[in-house]
Amino acid sequence: MTTADDVWQLLAELTQAQRETDRQLKETDRQLKETDRQLKETDLQLKELGKELGKQIGGLGQKFGSFTEGFALPSMDRILREQFGMETVSPRVRVRKNGEEMEVDVLAYSNGDRNVAYLVEVKSHPRKDAIDQLKRQLQRFPQFFPEHQDKARYGILAAVDLSEELRQQILAEGLYVARIEDDVFTLDVPEDFQPRIF
Repeated sequence: MTTADDVWQLLAELTQAQRETDRQLKETDRQLKETDRQLKETDLQLKELGKELGKQIGGLGQKFGSFTEGFALPSMDRILREQFGMETVSPRVRVRKNGEEMEVDVLAYSNGDRNVAYLVEVKSHPRKDAIDQLKRQLQRFPQFFPEHQDKARYGILAAVDLSEELRQQILAEGLYVARIEDDVFTLDVPEDFQPRIF
């Protein structure tokens, strides 16, 4: 038979158990809030780290691009002077007009009897958008270089690593292809190649 004391004892134990459960719930809630705070802090640190890595990778990409351009210049200078008869060969030409900018990896031109200009885009691993970029430069050239606007313009895409499929696409656009062979860039065009004049 249950006595009043038993009931009171049971109620006291239940009350104590309820207090302990409340305390544990509050502790769990506190731990969850702390975990949430730590996750937010970790997320912020990861975002900052991601930005920093992005800057560093971008910087490496620029340095590698500059290295590739510098590596290509002696070969391209020889090709442009000896094979195309260019008088002036200039690396990394930047022009700014009306708030817009154009940068050419290598610009070569001649005046007089041979009134032409060659724009060279140097890429380590070009994608299809490199073709569009070079064509856009050739089309915009007179706007940025009005002193050469009467020149016939040709494009050369110089690449360290180039798939045969992309090579064919470049040639189909009437652009010259230069590839690296034994640490030297050489023209890689068929004998019957007809370059496009821009």
